[in-house]
Amino acid sequence: MQVEQLKKITEDLLDPFFEAGEEAKRYIKKGIKITIKPDKSPVTDGDIAVDKILRTNISKITPNIPIISEETVNLKVENSFKTFWLIDPIDGTREYIKKKDEYTLNAALIIDKKPAIGIIFAPEKKRMFFSYGDQKAYQIIDNKKVILSCQKKTKKNKVFALTNSTEPSEDVLKILKKNNANDFTKVSSSYKFCLIAAGEADIYTCRARAYEWDIAAGHAIVKHAGGIFQNINGEEILYGKKDYKNPPLLVKRSKQLHL
Repeated sequence: MQVEQLKKITEDLLDPFFEAGEEAKRYIKKGIKITIKPDKSPVTDGDIAVDKILRTNISKITPNIPIISEETVNLKVENSFKTFWLIDPIDGTREYIKKKDEYTLNAALIIDKKPAIGIIFAPEKKRMFFSYGDQKAYQIIDNKKVILSCQKKTKKNKVFALTNSTEPSEDVLKILKKNNANDFTKVSSSYKFCLIAAGEADIYTCRARAYEWDIAAGHAIVKHAGGIFQNINGEEILYGKKDYKNPPLLVKRSKQLHL
């Protein structure tokens, strides 16, 4: 698929993402209804409503590309696709339930097992992040389109890390120390990847956890902004695994994190 095609698909989806974000906020205001899924994780009626908006619009724009969504996937059926959409309607559902502001709406187009488009919207932060190719990563903030280039915006000579826990495991702390991280902050959703692409954080690592729809959009945005998104062995992450499970991650703004 040509870059211009990817650009049009991405831009056509921005308004539906804004619409879905407003819908997510409406559910918070009127009172969220929570259901516990078989894996013991929570899902809300807000997740389902957002999922419907995103899947409906993606189906209209790319009717011949299959969609894998966290809220409709059958984990008992092995994935056999190489080109498909991955959707996580609301990443950070627990934070969404608590009315915190880090939850995100996510979609990624995977082509030949690699992320070609990434869209992440953080409604409460009023920040839209998207990308559709190398050096074609952007955010919309304060109604302005800004290029994302992983350029450091934190203090030089300090390395700022993100984690998914306030008490990271020893192996995670070891990797952060190896990369001279001075401090870490917990960020629960894919918003962490956007912060790295925006240069507002330097590194994120985690043990094997979560599923492909949790990371694919962030992978696209970080990579297209010039960052590094690999497993902890420095190997490329591909999508379309039979069980959708992620390997341990190492995401870096650049090779030289202190500059």
